[in-house]
Amino acid sequence: MTVEEIAEEIRTGKTILGIEFGSTRIKAVLISTRNEPVAQGAFDWENSLTDGIWTYSLGEIHRGLSSAYAAMKKDVQSKYGVKLTKLRAMGVSAMMHGYLAFDGNTNLLVPFRTWRNTITGEASAKLSSLFNYPIPERWSISHLYQAILKNEKHVSDVAFITTLAGYVHWQLTGRKVLGTGDASGMFPIDTATGTFNKKMLAQFSELIAGRHYGWKIDDLLPEVLTAGKNAGTLTKEGAALLDADKDLESGVPLCPPEGDAGTGMTATNSVAKRTGNVSAGTSVFAMVVLEKDLSKAYSGQIDLVTTPDGSLTAMAHANNCTGEYDKWIKLFGEAASALGAQFDKGRLYDTLLELALKGDKDCGGLIPYNYISGESMTGLSSGRPLFVRTQNCSFNLANFMRAQLFTALGALRTGMDILFDRESVRLDTLICQGGFFKTTDVGLRIMAAAMHTPCAALSTAGEGGPWGMALLASYMVNGKGRKLEQYLNEDVFASSKSTTVQPDAEDVEGFNKFFARYTKGLAVEKAAVGNID
Repeated sequence: MTVEEIAEEIRTGKTILGIEFGSTRIKAVLISTRNEPVAQGAFDWENSLTDGIWTYSLGEIHRGLSSAYAAMKKDVQSKYGVKLTKLRAMGVSAMMHGYLAFDGNTNLLVPFRTWRNTITGEASAKLSSLFNYPIPERWSISHLYQAILKNEKHVSDVAFITTLAGYVHWQLTGRKVLGTGDASGMFPIDTATGTFNKKMLAQFSELIAGRHYGWKIDDLLPEVLTAGKNAGTLTKEGAALLDADKDLESGVPLCPPEGDAGTGMTATNSVAKRTGNVSAGTSVFAMVVLEKDLSKAYSGQIDLVTTPDGSLTAMAHANNCTGEYDKWIKLFGEAASALGAQFDKGRLYDTLLELALKGDKDCGGLIPYNYISGESMTGLSSGRPLFVRTQNCSFNLANFMRAQLFTALGALRTGMDILFDRESVRLDTLICQGGFFKTTDVGLRIMAAAMHTPCAALSTAGEGGPWGMALLASYMVNGKGRKLEQYLNEDVFASSKSTTVQPDAEDVEGFNKFFARYTKGLAVEKAAVGNID
């Protein structure tokens, strides 16, 4: 499309907006009628550890929302010379899980407890046993039940709980709803009905009946909507919250708010059975759309969630991925700067990460642990970043960088082994996205080695979650009765290009050797957690 054509679509309100709240960045992406990104804006933020809780304040959420939108709006003005005042549709997504609890007067009862908190082990275990279904520590119901077990005073006042995406959508539309995918990270979904599992809701009610709260769990949860449904319209108050300049008109239809897993599946065209995707950044998770139910529950290791249109999906999730090697790269950059070197951040990353391909296949006996926070996949309630090496190691920069990339996928591999080896799950290719793949060839080769599966990056992968959210909003208004996978295949990905890397046998063998040391060395990591504050 020409600049003039895009400007006309913006002027006449034909463009669609997707916003996603990631763990370190809030990003807004505007797409054309061809589903192509035409403008974007972002706001960097960071969670804080307050009284032992990883959290973001409501003020940060509101400020980040309006700041990301303002940056996108400025990009529109700069590129096309028009003011953004109308939208065809929009949608909001965010990192999944966590606990936002409000009373009947819409007051937040306790600080937002994000997915990163691993403080609900007792609740997670008891609920998983009760339901015979994996209920991870991150899930909203785990946070609620843990608060009940701890006799937290606020529980009796709870009137509504939701996720971050659900909260933002509520502020924009006044509706307490959630997309199926995000909802499946709050409480188990019955894939036959597309709503919360009634049997398990009843089991939970019976479990806490003796505590005599004035609420039912059914009433605390948001309404669940599948992809394509209308989830409300932008109110005047919502428009003012989004656009501080108050130029944006209200009345914009919103699709169901989703989690970052759902937008990742959408952005990588991985919503059909036998498809899978990996999103690797601050955290890392792999999603595999299942052909059949798993043979048993793997609590703490494999989550069961859904695609935005309700298909059962296995999710292997690790809390830690790139965060630790980001800190090492920053440190190496400071050292280079102290010696007078001049370079930009992109070159620093590319240079150091590409060295990983020159290292020994098994990293030469170097074994780092990237556990900034706890890792339920490997049984750790908190983390201590750690670096260990064997006495006869080959200690050089190439091996160090390779080890940092390998360990970023160590916890994920623990979960994927369950799917591949115990459940015989099959998939053709893993579609990859996220910061781990900024240096594309390196990221794909390392991931292919770790997953022993072909790994691909789409030409659109860099657009990520907010683009996926915009596509879900586009599907709502342009789906024309088609299934989500059909819409994506026909209207979005029909001409997309991709880069695929086949797993190299020597790389796979090298990762397997590293992974054996990594697994055995977890005892050292556990000792560090127990003895170092």
